[in-house]
Amino acid sequence: MNKILVTGATGMVGSSLVRRLLEQQKHVVALVQDWDTQSELVRSGDIQKINVVNGALEDIAPLRRAIGKFEIDTVFHLGAQTIVGTALRNPLETFEANIRGTYQLLEVCREQNVERIVVASSDKAYGDSPVLPYTEDMPLQGLHPYDASKTCTDIIAQTYAHTYNMPITIARCGNIYGAGDLNWSRIIPGTIKATLENQPIRLRSDGSMQRDYLFVEDVIDAFLELAKASPRDGIRGHGFNFSPEKPFTVLEIVNAVLQTMNAQHLTPIIENTAKFEIQHQYLDSSKAKRLLGWTAAHTLQTGLERTIPWYKKLLGAL
Repeated sequence: MNKILVTGATGMVGSSLVRRLLEQQKHVVALVQDWDTQSELVRSGDIQKINVVNGALEDIAPLRRAIGKFEIDTVFHLGAQTIVGTALRNPLETFEANIRGTYQLLEVCREQNVERIVVASSDKAYGDSPVLPYTEDMPLQGLHPYDASKTCTDIIAQTYAHTYNMPITIARCGNIYGAGDLNWSRIIPGTIKATLENQPIRLRSDGSMQRDYLFVEDVIDAFLELAKASPRDGIRGHGFNFSPEKPFTVLEIVNAVLQTMNAQHLTPIIENTAKFEIQHQYLDSSKAKRLLGWTAAHTLQTGLERTIPWYKKLLGAL
């Protein structure tokens, strides 16, 4: 694992993964569609230390160029349209990026005999289920645009693994948070930003939805373990859940952020306008612990303590 392609490298998880790979002195290539000056990949200067191929997942030519020209042996496929609300408003663009982008990338990996491939799926791939927590043997049945796109991503990855014996593994994570997340519609960065800017904290839901919240550095640990294990029998072609196995409601998350920021006096405004979002969703990670030796190293509190200072610096609040 020396020549590595990362899709979605300008996002929170991608930026963190690139930094970790550079620390390990790997040769990193990133597929970048849009140059985002606020991205941690750009702000940190890491983008100057890697090779960049410009292009979109929907276009197969830059994928072939990136993997062929740089003789890539490992791919981390994180690139996607990741916002549930955006998917609801723009399903076609979401399907193009998340579904077409996945099968085109995997087809190029097949052509080029890539040695290790990690595909980022999501807990949303499971859809809604009355049985909790989700385990990997449960059906994938997302019914709304974002959820369905992740169900398809997941199944396409399994198809390539099982049909062509490709060394693919699939990561299904809950809600990921940490430094570098600029999607302010998400509850943790949105609450931090509103608090720092003395703005109202607005909740789209009624505050009772339950989710996993997984610190980004724990996700990077998971992806690296998956990559190492991808060629192994019993691992290849499998999906793995990654979770701290301690779900929180939206209100509990808001209160934890406010307490960490010494702003417990603030009260969020509950708008309760969210549509087509699953009420309760959290994961069982015993398979990852058993087969990969992975467990989350951070609690919510330790994760927030590492996250909030980054936003304070970004927003000039120090």
